[in-house]
Amino acid sequence: MNEYRYSEIEIGHKEAFSAVIDKKKMELFLAMTQDSNPLHNDQDFALLGGYQGKVVYGFLVASFYSTLAGVYLPGKWSLIYDVQVGMNAPVYIGDELSVSGEVADKDDAYKMLTLKLLITNQRGKRVSKGKMRVVVRR
Repeated sequence: MNEYRYSEIEIGHKEAFSAVIDKKKMELFLAMTQDSNPLHNDQDFALLGGYQGKVVYGFLVASFYSTLAGVYLPGKWSLIYDVQVGMNAPVYIGDELSVSGEVADKDDAYKMLTLKLLITNQRGKRVSKGKMRVVVRR
């Protein structure tokens, strides 16, 4: 876990990590949210809709932005203020995601970072992008 302090972070600073989507993550997300939509839970239904298989929950994918802020940028001293997220392409079980953030702006008065967010799959296709503001508490 990173422990960046506000003064140590510059505009352009980047951090990234990878995560693999597996069946267990899907099961845990279903158990937590009770989102039983068949697009995420019924292979035949998803195929009938033109997808390659069950589509991973968009907010499961977006949840990795929390990991980005809380573990990587800035890490331990983060407090997420707000997040804007777009879902750009479906994600499937077995996909390896690359999650990255780059500091686009700093607000010294509030010790707040604005991060540009991006998630791509193993083929380099953008599956999500967004923007997050994070307060650095130290």
